[in-house]
Amino acid sequence: MIEMEKLNKVKRRFEEVESLMADPEVATNPDRMQELGQEHSRLEEVVEAIDRYERLLSEQRELEEMIREESGDMEDLAQEELTQLEEKLPAVEEDLRQKLIPKDPEDEKNAIVEIRAGAGGDEAALFAGDLFRLYTQYVKQHSWTYELIDASPGTQGGFREVIFSVKGEDVFGTLKYEAGVHRVQRVPETESSGRIHTSAATVAVLPEAEEVDVDINPSDLTIETFKAT
Repeated sequence: MIEMEKLNKVKRRFEEVESLMADPEVATNPDRMQELGQEHSRLEEVVEAIDRYERLLSEQRELEEMIREESGDMEDLAQEELTQLEEKLPAVEEDLRQKLIPKDPEDEKNAIVEIRAGAGGDEAALFAGDLFRLYTQYVKQHSWTYELIDASPGTQGGFREVIFSVKGEDVFGTLKYEAGVHRVQRVPETESSGRIHTSAATVAVLPEAEEVDVDINPSDLTIETFKAT
């Protein structure tokens, strides 16, 4: 069983975040509101899982008490319901345990995705283009947005290289597992004799860097000038 104090701590933090988001002073700070909004969204999912878990525990206690106090058909009915509940409880508890694991702070960031054609010539460029279309469709399905940063088209279509940014909720945490070498075996459009080719493309996924203000003290600078003779 999961320690109840740990669950109560999460619920108290959720209530605290809701209270902060309703504070007029916080509402005037867009960066703080965005930070709280992301935390609220993450905690809301955990609190819903906690509520499901606590409801099952409460029902379990009620059924166990009914079994002790009742007899005959009522006892049999309560026992049947308890058996069904105890079959569901482990999965609900495991789901909650997974949600209680702290996320990597980077997971909530937007992402920069870079696709490079590898071995395979023109077919690799076509494959890189296919990957780009696949990822942009995936972005749309998740109601994210993307913006093309740079692209180098292939001679027969596709891309030798394409770089784009993706913005949305938990983008980097979702896309980071796509990083690596992707391969495909197929008869390429560029192959006239029908032979199967193996082509590859590499995918890099990076968290979008946060903007920071850098103050440079003029006294820390060394300025040198030179004159040609």
